[in-house]
Amino acid sequence: MTFTTARRGLGGFTLIEVVVATVLVGLALVAMMTSVGSNTRVNDAGTKLTQGTFLAQEIREWTLSLPFRDQDAGDLGNQPGQDGSDPQIWVDDLDDLMDVTYCPPRDGQGYAISTLPSWSQTISMTWRDPDDLGSIVSAGTSEVIYVNVDIKHRNKFIVGSGWIVTKKPTEK
Repeated sequence: MTFTTARRGLGGFTLIEVVVATVLVGLALVAMMTSVGSNTRVNDAGTKLTQGTFLAQEIREWTLSLPFRDQDAGDLGNQPGQDGSDPQIWVDDLDDLMDVTYCPPRDGQGYAISTLPSWSQTISMTWRDPDDLGSIVSAGTSEVIYVNVDIKHRNKFIVGSGWIVTKKPTEK
């Protein structure tokens, strides 16, 4: 006695199963590629923020090392602000950095960082009332200056920072 049975469907996958599997794999690949692209953008933004913060810190370091007032007797009567070219190249006191933009940016000693030509630092200053730091007074009339620096990459704002600088007790 011989029994024969029909064995239907045991030979492979149906066309519908192949299509469903292909769609699922495709969706997984699209999701993975979207995630990789998003991670790249987030990483780029983090890198720019870190670089911008570093450049702001460099200006802070520079401003804290400069004399509060011009030490050159020939410049003592000058109004606060730049004493020369734009951007100010020769900086011998704090107010020389008033309303200056450096591109390429400067390091903590005032030297150009030529490896960062697409970055810029814009420095602004306001003199503040020592008894009320929120009150702005006329330039040059106080021994307290609020320094603000905005960092840009390819003219797009990245980060801003500000700090207070006061006349050092050892200065005239």
